[in-house]
Amino acid sequence: MIESPYYRAEHEVFRQRVRRFIEDECLPHQEAWQKACKPPRELWRKAGHEGLLCPKVSVEFGGGGGDLYHCLVIMEEQTRVCFNDLAFYLHSDIIAPYIEFYGTNEQKRRFLPRMVTGELISAIAMTEPGAGSDLQSIRTSARRDGDTYLLNGQKTFISNAQNADLIVVAAKTDPQAGARGISLLILETAGADGFRLGRNLKKIGCKVQDTSELFFGDVRVPVENLIGEVEGQGFYQLMRRLPEERLIMAMSAVANMECAVEETVAFAKATSLGGKTLIEDQNASRKLAECKTTTTIARAYLERCIDLFIEGRFDANAGAMAKWWTTEKCSEVIDDCLQLHGTGGYMREFRVGRRWADARLGRIAGGANEIMKDLVGRSL
Repeated sequence: MIESPYYRAEHEVFRQRVRRFIEDECLPHQEAWQKACKPPRELWRKAGHEGLLCPKVSVEFGGGGGDLYHCLVIMEEQTRVCFNDLAFYLHSDIIAPYIEFYGTNEQKRRFLPRMVTGELISAIAMTEPGAGSDLQSIRTSARRDGDTYLLNGQKTFISNAQNADLIVVAAKTDPQAGARGISLLILETAGADGFRLGRNLKKIGCKVQDTSELFFGDVRVPVENLIGEVEGQGFYQLMRRLPEERLIMAMSAVANMECAVEETVAFAKATSLGGKTLIEDQNASRKLAECKTTTTIARAYLERCIDLFIEGRFDANAGAMAKWWTTEKCSEVIDDCLQLHGTGGYMREFRVGRRWADARLGRIAGGANEIMKDLVGRSL
């Protein structure tokens, strides 16, 4: 049981529903979806029907009115069966809040209920070929033309894009204003002339989570699809939401390393080495002791961070610290676990190898860890 005053019995009821859904509707299809490098559209509707999408969205807009522990439950249950690459969290906990917290009432009514049901699948487009963690350097532009914006540019490494009906695009509405010239626009992909979906990029891990290039050539976006109504608010909006995104990445990292340690302990107890089990080998036992200690510390740190977030006391520096430390430790722990599996650990038949590949993304996505350390360093 999670040790937090904010974690309640209702979260455990929700956990059982999530577990059944993943085991019944997802796990049997994992290999096929990995080969396709994307999940089917109908999965989103099924997830919405079971209440797995946007559980934190207000009841007023069809959501469950939950908290970040609902997101953690979904993350933990996916990770438990080594299905880290379902990107429900991106749709529910990264993109939906941009609309709910900064959108107009009309935008909330138009988009949020259909995001909750899975009728609309969403993506967010920030990264560009020449601008990764440095959002101020983006070149995608949105020029006002009457009652529309003309969107031009290119994005890359965009998750959920292959199925996306709705893409929140970061663009420069004033190219001369630096960060103050960035705005967020909601692009509805159906019938969007000039919008082109590029390749579904092949990754070394998180294979079910599709990742694509996007191209915009004079794509007309209605003015009413500007998030927040006032131009130039995009960078502020992004910065306000990034701490939660980075905390969610920490949640994934902690769950992943915990599962890797649990699986490796079971492997060590069942594997013979020179007439004794691997767990009885002093070097292996000591290494597992280190891994267990690290994951225990990480869990306590994570739960404290979630509580601070719920209390409104989790800021950008806290997000940067949580993200870089947990993802670094996750990579270290899972690498040690893979090593203890020997050659078998390098095979995809063993979960530890898939966890190792999936976990590597954590040190890059959501802002590279080097950038996270710079953010913390500048605050000292």
